[in-house]
Amino acid sequence: MDTTTSVHLKDASSMDEVPDESVQLIVTSPPYPMIEMWDDQFRRHDPVIGDALDSSDGQEAFDRMHQQLREVWQECARVLQAGGIACVNVGDATRKIGGDFQLFPNHVRITHDLLDLGLTQLPGILWRKPTNSAAKFMGSGMLGLNAYVTLEHEHILVFRKGGTRTTSGDETDARRESAYFWEERNRWFSDVWTDLKGARQGIDPEHQELRTRSGAFPLELPLRLIEMYSVYGNTVLDPFWGTGTTSLAAAMTRRNSIGYEIEEAFYPVFEEQLEDAPALSSERNAERLESHQRFLEERRGNGKSIKHENDYYGVGVISAQERDLKLYDLKSVQSSGRSFHFTYEPHLIQKNLFAGEH
Repeated sequence: MDTTTSVHLKDASSMDEVPDESVQLIVTSPPYPMIEMWDDQFRRHDPVIGDALDSSDGQEAFDRMHQQLREVWQECARVLQAGGIACVNVGDATRKIGGDFQLFPNHVRITHDLLDLGLTQLPGILWRKPTNSAAKFMGSGMLGLNAYVTLEHEHILVFRKGGTRTTSGDETDARRESAYFWEERNRWFSDVWTDLKGARQGIDPEHQELRTRSGAFPLELPLRLIEMYSVYGNTVLDPFWGTGTTSLAAAMTRRNSIGYEIEEAFYPVFEEQLEDAPALSSERNAERLESHQRFLEERRGNGKSIKHENDYYGVGVISAQERDLKLYDLKSVQSSGRSFHFTYEPHLIQKNLFAGEH
């Protein structure tokens, strides 16, 4: 099963290239309204936003910024398959407007807009971002009344289109192979993530000016969400593509992907990152198996049983649903214009990795 990635350097408010209900998963992080690094982008699309900011009308600017995002959410709702999932990573904004410090709740507004477009909200995730700062407040130092807590988390909002999704034929087989380990399920499906650091910007010194326009999330974030909410061969859409982190994760996990991005300068960064994708894919698969080995050793050490065995790797697993789990390494990348074709091969365990398993 080969996969493809296609990139469209245009505004995602019109995704004419994507048919209705053809996407199984959306993983994205939009520009955050009322965060200054994205002011110019919003101003270019709607000059009234600039007027509102200049006149300290924060609410007007906030509303009009979200009106721009809503045009994209409307297209997302159109292309998402029945039963498909949309994951939106977004942070709230704090800002002083007209001398008054205030919170602009982006996650609340996006939730309202997606519900209004007919999607159903599911339990989401708080991404607690590690910080090196010892300060847990802003404002008036050690004196009360006028201090404010700092924001150290972002939201991963999760929505579904309609009811639960069903599979048949080859997709059912792909679903079985795409299973995750029991211990991964327990960690990934927690409502608070504390183990993901902020993104290491994959932007080399030659492209330093792009850092101020990129809000890339860490690669592990889309990797998890893709494995949680899709199966091999599915299509993942990112309408706010940026440096292509979602597409990189999709290629590493044997999914197709589609990206939309208005900043053409980001595109070469993605091409550079793809050079490392095969090695990253193999390394991550090896890490997953090694982590599973440590889990098994700890479980046996605690006197707990392991009742099932994975059919491909011959290792113990906790549930029968893990028996068909099979990992694939990205083998090759071929490009044609702004499209990419990927081939895969089964990931093989290192010799003696599970020595003494039985």
